[in-house]
Amino acid sequence: MNILAIITARGGSKGLPKKNIKILGDKPLIAWSIESAKQVQSIDKVIVSSDNDEIINIAKQYGAIVPFKRPENLASDTATTNDVLIHALDYYKNQNQQFDYLVLLQPTSPFRKEGDIDKMIKLAITSNADMVVSVKETSSNPYYVLFEEDENGYLKKSKDSKFTRRQDCPTVYEYNGSVYVIKVDSLLKQNSLAFTKTVKFVMDNYHSVDIDNQFDFDFAEFMLERNTNKI
Repeated sequence: MNILAIITARGGSKGLPKKNIKILGDKPLIAWSIESAKQVQSIDKVIVSSDNDEIINIAKQYGAIVPFKRPENLASDTATTNDVLIHALDYYKNQNQQFDYLVLLQPTSPFRKEGDIDKMIKLAITSNADMVVSVKETSSNPYYVLFEEDENGYLKKSKDSKFTRRQDCPTVYEYNGSVYVIKVDSLLKQNSLAFTKTVKFVMDNYHSVDIDNQFDFDFAEFMLERNTNKI
């Protein structure tokens, strides 16, 4: 199997400026993802897709390959992750290189447990899934605490149910944004990440930290100080 790891890191960030290279612990945020990917022996290449020169230079310092500078139209607020992945695959196709699986890592998820990426790759291969995605059990259960407005403006449960205790509700998962292992053939055929055959890989809350704003970053620093052994 030929496996390509892609770390997507555009320069624009409204919630937390320059978050992808903000120092967390002793290194830039993006370096956490680069180092996680480079630990996985089954990954053939670890690349960073970015439109930003500062991010590109730091990525190279930490051992990532930056084969191209991402075009401006793929670094806008409207560009999709799917577009970015296809762009990378097209680049390597033009270099006569093809891959069986993509491992998408978002730099905003720094705390990955060693060995989890490798386990997810093996699960993707043995399950023949279109995608294996990291998740956590959600605390906002749609059968119990999530509501939406009806046509009259009144709140109703997002999922109709008669549950009176949260522990009786079905277990519901949410993507934690950390790791996506994607079969390339499925991606090219569907041209979307909304796959039918998606398999979960459950992570705990410690390893599901996702940084979007200053509060998230402060919490990640707190987690790093208090839970160094777990991380």
